[in-house]
Amino acid sequence: MFDLRGKKALVTGASKGIGRAIALSLAKAGVDLIISARTGSELESLAAEVKNLGQACHAITADLAKHPDVLRLADEAKNLFPTIDILVNNAGVSHPESAIETAEASWDHTFDINVKALFFLSQQLVQPMIAQNWGRIINISSQAGLIALEDHAAYCASKGAVEMVSKVMALEWSKYGVTSNCVAPTVINTPMAEMAFPTPEAKASMLSRIPVGRFGEVDEVAAIVIFLASQEAAMISGDTIKIDGGWTVQ
Repeated sequence: MFDLRGKKALVTGASKGIGRAIALSLAKAGVDLIISARTGSELESLAAEVKNLGQACHAITADLAKHPDVLRLADEAKNLFPTIDILVNNAGVSHPESAIETAEASWDHTFDINVKALFFLSQQLVQPMIAQNWGRIINISSQAGLIALEDHAAYCASKGAVEMVSKVMALEWSKYGVTSNCVAPTVINTPMAEMAFPTPEAKASMLSRIPVGRFGEVDEVAAIVIFLASQEAAMISGDTIKIDGGWTVQ
């Protein structure tokens, strides 16, 4: 089950945290990779790890807040692998601010990366998927796309948009063998979580709402990506798999 040998994937936001874990899990499943992030040093280290696992890996730096960089990333990816079988839109940003203090620049930056880049990168890479009648678009959303979180107005709005964009892509592209799904984690032990919840009080408040009593781990998110990328998940499209420890049942 979940045999991905010979597939080609692009993972955005791959230099650390969830994206890094996803890239390594795909490599262990036999996938050749293109990995992307805003800066290059950590990407090169990850690329070396992937190559040590026996898979091809190409690192491309791109600032997904800039639309020309999104288009360049798509073009370079297609030059390396004419068909990207698996696209994991993982890159994301959060600017924790109360709703009354949310700045326009924070709002725009959040939407440029979390929504606009995700959509247009998918749009650029879907045609070869359609041509071969097989493709997987996996968007890393968040429980914040399903429920409200204090001090996260822009982030929640952007992840809600990711949920709906993913459904539209599923509606339009599933008939061509291209599925589109979301993975929606709760707080995962990553540097981004440290930034969003920096104090013991903030962490305790979040933990109190998770019935399993802990934050998630990056490998738990990567495992769901491997499943959604597989042939075994071919009948799942337009859906969201939550990794929230029971938070959203309340």
